[in-house]
Amino acid sequence: MNTVNLSDSLLNRVDKPARYIGGELNSYKKTIEEETIRFAFCFPDVYEVGMSHLGMQILYHFLNRREDTFCERVFAPWVDMEKIMREEKIPLFSLESHSPLSDFDFVGFTLQYEMSYTNILNMLELGGIPLWSKDRREEHPFVIVGGPCAYNPEPLANFVDIVYIGEGEVSYDALLDKYKEWKREGGSRQDFLKHIVKIPGIYVPCFYEEIYKEDGTLSKRKKNYEEAPDTIKKVIVEKMDESFYPEKQVVPWIRAIHDRVTLEMFRGCIRGCRFCQAGMIYRPVRQKSKEVLLGYAQKLLEATGYEEISLASLSTSDYKELPAFAEELIGMCNEEYVNISLPSLRVDAFSVDLMQKVQEVRKSSLTFAPEAGTQKMRDVINKNISEEEILKGCRLAFEGGWNRVKLYFMLGLPYETVEDVQGIAALAEKVAQTYFGVEKEKRQAGLQLVVSTSCFVPKPFTPFQWAAQDSAESFMTKHNLLKHAITRRQIRYNHHDAKTSVLEAVIARGDRRVGNLLYTAYQKGCTFDSWSEHFDENKWQEAAKDSGIELAFYAQRERSYEELLPWEHIDIGVTKRFLMAENEKAKAASTTPHCLEKCSGCGANKLGKGVCHEG
Repeated sequence: MNTVNLSDSLLNRVDKPARYIGGELNSYKKTIEEETIRFAFCFPDVYEVGMSHLGMQILYHFLNRREDTFCERVFAPWVDMEKIMREEKIPLFSLESHSPLSDFDFVGFTLQYEMSYTNILNMLELGGIPLWSKDRREEHPFVIVGGPCAYNPEPLANFVDIVYIGEGEVSYDALLDKYKEWKREGGSRQDFLKHIVKIPGIYVPCFYEEIYKEDGTLSKRKKNYEEAPDTIKKVIVEKMDESFYPEKQVVPWIRAIHDRVTLEMFRGCIRGCRFCQAGMIYRPVRQKSKEVLLGYAQKLLEATGYEEISLASLSTSDYKELPAFAEELIGMCNEEYVNISLPSLRVDAFSVDLMQKVQEVRKSSLTFAPEAGTQKMRDVINKNISEEEILKGCRLAFEGGWNRVKLYFMLGLPYETVEDVQGIAALAEKVAQTYFGVEKEKRQAGLQLVVSTSCFVPKPFTPFQWAAQDSAESFMTKHNLLKHAITRRQIRYNHHDAKTSVLEAVIARGDRRVGNLLYTAYQKGCTFDSWSEHFDENKWQEAAKDSGIELAFYAQRERSYEELLPWEHIDIGVTKRFLMAENEKAKAASTTPHCLEKCSGCGANKLGKGVCHEG
């Protein structure tokens, strides 16, 4: 077995050497036999970002539960380490055994955000693996991708061998069993790919070809292997209480972005915000029981020694057993002196009451996401919350002892006007006035109100997948308008970079031709594009010109319902008809009730499980 020698002299030359050494608490060390299936789980960002990712923790332990499989972790080396690796010809390696990436059977990447794609190309090259799938030979690993961004896999289609659509616990065993069978039979790479096309959730891009019209839009998708399915249906875990969940987490050597126990309460979301891809692709809602969650909480805390536990789901306050669960969890954590961390909550009385119990002693900041400043825009995006409810929730928070509040909004949403942008400043001002309207003896002194805006990015499988995105110039104009509209010194404004948001839209809604943009940008030195200090807009503009990709064609162009979209061969359960109807309702600023209030016929009920079939 080949291994990379990490000498002390090498590690002393890099920042945070603990990123590269492995051997953490609860990581695996296995004997590698000739028949061992070796799976490199690659996160295309640095160690402390990847170690915060729940999906990696789940699949790492899920795959390692198999005696015949050794799953090891690989992260993107930071620029100082990469420089040394290139100078000294050190291949990219795994943390567990320090094996070169090229020695693995599978090299799997999780696609969490589009601006990490150049890191994927960089990691493949550092690992000695040909970037283009057509250039790989029998000795090379199979490159597989999954995760939320894999629901439009086409920008990476020519770089990857396999795309996994859906939740990893469902079909990975079948995939690995097929691999063992193929290895015994001694077939070719192409034979293996042909073997796996019938596995639910598996998409093999090389068996398809995109045909374009003269206007640049997609004409049709042509199959070059008859047995390949016309539609790839996502796979979901059906019974959450019975599904695999790790009873331990790998504890990183250095502080991760989210350095705590993470407890997944349920998957999916009942709310149906029209900009939110996760809310559509993870349907239907499937919850874990209170007893199962408390059992995992106890085991994870004991196995890690963490002093904080985070409740992770898309809309935590919608958990059906939340009052009873929260009460028991708080009791358990108080006994163990463990903090409870809650994500962004709905602005309502129950959420504030819950935060009051969780943060009884040490009050951190509260985070709310109204998303839009005016009622019209909240109705457009189907946020289903009124200004009165927002201000009432904030008042309860201020009376409960909080003086630090963060408000998240989006700029550039479809059908937004100048008045809607100014409405964000007006709402923030009303929140501040609410604070000063609370009697002095009932509130903490020193209001700190942070208004944060991100730029709207139209995503596949949302009602806004057909929408035009604002240009970078338009986003900047709105940023400046909002900045000048916020005058109160207690309110601080910050915003996301508009230029990366435009590129994110290009990649998110891209077809296979966008792969040439990614490759050209990478060749020009683009990596770590989601890090502001490393993003180079000029290189991306040059790459667009050199690769013949018009950014506005993918980002700023509104699509018709008749246009064939690059991701329409993927079936997430939610129907195109429903997404079209929701887009039309957005134009009329008409709302849709949430799933527990009334079924809106999105199509996810055909998956047969979850909230659609309860009661």
